[in-house]
Amino acid sequence: MRSRLALALASALSLPLVACSPSSPPAPAAGDAPAAAEPAAQPAANALLVPSTLPLGYPHFDRIRSEDFGPALEQSMAEHRREVTAIASAAEPATFDNTIVALERSGQSLGSVTRIFFNLSGADTNETLETIQKEFSPKLAAHQDAIFLDAALFGRIEALHKDRDALGLDAESVRLLERYYIDFVRAGARLDDAQKERMKAINAELATLQTRFSQNVLAEVNASGVLVETREELDGLSAEAISAAAEAAKKAGQEGKFLIALQNTTGQPPLASLKNRALRQRIFEASLTRGSRGGEYDNSGIMAKVVALRAERANLLGYPTHAAYVLEDATAATTEAVNGMLQRLAPAAVANARREAADMQKIIEAEGGDFELAAWDWDFYAEKLRKQRYDLDAEALRPYFEIDSVLVKGVFEAANQLYGLSFKERTDLPVYHPDVRVWDVFDADGSQLAIFIGDFYARPSKRGGAWMNAYVQQNDLLGTKPVVGNHLNIPKPGEGEPTLLTFDEVTTLFHEFGHALHGMFSDVTYPRFAGTTVPRDFVEYPSQVNEMWATWPSILANYATHYQTGEPIPQAMLDKVLAAEQFNQGHATTEYLAASVIDQALHQLGPDQVPADVVAFEAETLKRYGLDFAPVPPRYRTTYFSHIIGGYSAGYYSYIWSEVLDADSVKWFESNGGLKRENGDHFRSTLLSRGGSKDAMQLFRDFAGRDPDIQPLLQRRGLGG
Repeated sequence: MRSRLALALASALSLPLVACSPSSPPAPAAGDAPAAAEPAAQPAANALLVPSTLPLGYPHFDRIRSEDFGPALEQSMAEHRREVTAIASAAEPATFDNTIVALERSGQSLGSVTRIFFNLSGADTNETLETIQKEFSPKLAAHQDAIFLDAALFGRIEALHKDRDALGLDAESVRLLERYYIDFVRAGARLDDAQKERMKAINAELATLQTRFSQNVLAEVNASGVLVETREELDGLSAEAISAAAEAAKKAGQEGKFLIALQNTTGQPPLASLKNRALRQRIFEASLTRGSRGGEYDNSGIMAKVVALRAERANLLGYPTHAAYVLEDATAATTEAVNGMLQRLAPAAVANARREAADMQKIIEAEGGDFELAAWDWDFYAEKLRKQRYDLDAEALRPYFEIDSVLVKGVFEAANQLYGLSFKERTDLPVYHPDVRVWDVFDADGSQLAIFIGDFYARPSKRGGAWMNAYVQQNDLLGTKPVVGNHLNIPKPGEGEPTLLTFDEVTTLFHEFGHALHGMFSDVTYPRFAGTTVPRDFVEYPSQVNEMWATWPSILANYATHYQTGEPIPQAMLDKVLAAEQFNQGHATTEYLAASVIDQALHQLGPDQVPADVVAFEAETLKRYGLDFAPVPPRYRTTYFSHIIGGYSAGYYSYIWSEVLDADSVKWFESNGGLKRENGDHFRSTLLSRGGSKDAMQLFRDFAGRDPDIQPLLQRRGLGG
């Protein structure tokens, strides 16, 4: 994980920045007074550089202008440089307070500006923000390097680290000192001058390339929507989905037609319902070939260059590969550990997927089809198989999953029963987009715990996927409480239509709120350890645990009510939902593992081994692992694999690594009575509140009382073992 000082490269990742409050800028110089009696109109203060007057430091979105970010970034970087220079050049010998704590306090204005900037760049970008991001990504990388590669500053940190046992520090302070030392070493503080210059050049180029990649992905996913001429071609879609497609076409200047917008995954939701096989193929191929078709959005060359530069940087730091560098600071620790897990799971997952495919092929043949199951057929025939096996129609479920009911009676209710939280929606705070909603979050004793921002709908200005971020993080040093946001990409229905979720979207809502809880429950002293600032292969674990409440019988029955009649979901249908939980796990596990091995294979290359053709390398890698099963392509292909351009490089394995802990924790909850306050309070006090202030695996042991067991994961995924 990056240090408190790595504000610059936080970009559009789901990981929040540290909690900072903006500091006041210097007063503007006064202009000449006009001769007229009326005073001259003063330019509006840059809202990014003055402290927020709103509760908990909530941003003044109503006062923030896109064009303010450039000047705010320049000014806050300069301020941070002055602060760090003063720390590094102090005449007094280094102490924990005048060096480490001073660094924790520094950069508050930069923290606030970058946090807002990159959050908005992910959630609601525009041409101005994209231009600023291109300009400032290398500048911010250089700013970070200037700090991490400062020999005088590192000398003070190293001296303190050497004498850490004699400083009389509490456990969290000792860990903070150790993390600063490790972060500086891993950033290149021990390199010689020539190596430092090369490190700076690599980081600047990577910042530029990664920005280009991410902006290409968003631009192409918006440009790749599939235009459909007639309503008849959409046979199988719900009335709400057809209405949304008509609205999307109208906004694109194609009134009277229908536009199927894409999501940034290989599979696309409409494929489960569309009866028109040719249209399914069009949609799937439009999705699968993104980033590799040549032209302005082609990402294949960018990815190859990024991987090569990462490998070179790892070599500079003394690591054989970028993966070895990343994993050393994760709970997995080694490439061998990750490879071993992936190799163990892959054969069983593919075998399971092949069995599922064979069952679907029987349906095709029974219906008189004369074709073999293809990737664009999978979701459609999986739904037929689900209906056949469980008499469960996914579309029939949607009327019971209206978004407000799921959120308030499901997600929030589970948090109330488990942790004593309560929520009150407020409409008086400004938002950055009309679709955004805001809630005050109160603890069991009635005190305000946090502010929660919900941004649930897809739009062209928003990157794909789902994530949590923080505008303010809790920490005692600066006296701040959390302001956190969840972002999803649920297709927005037509005007006046209800938002009816798929069951996958329901699960995602619970998952992302698990991240939000991790941020809101933070109870640490230092910003460096706040909220989700934990190893990458641990950060998904608490959010995955929170998914269990989506199917907890009492919670599911509470929120799953028909949006028109209010009638509860029939018990028989509810039982089928629970019975079908393991359904299609062969496909789900295989597509995930395929993406994970691509990520590892790319990042386990040396700088001279990176192929020019990353798409061909991808195919070779899948074949080597036995994951080259055409009906189940990777969840993300290399050229639109945004996770590994961002914070999940050599880390996409984290979801299933974390799921070992998750599945075992679900078993713990079930064995201890399930949805009970005492269980929630225990999970909160031993793990959710501790952030990164303690070793991650020790946090699991504190919670569970033992080391993790992989068997619950294998059973959940239908992988035997």
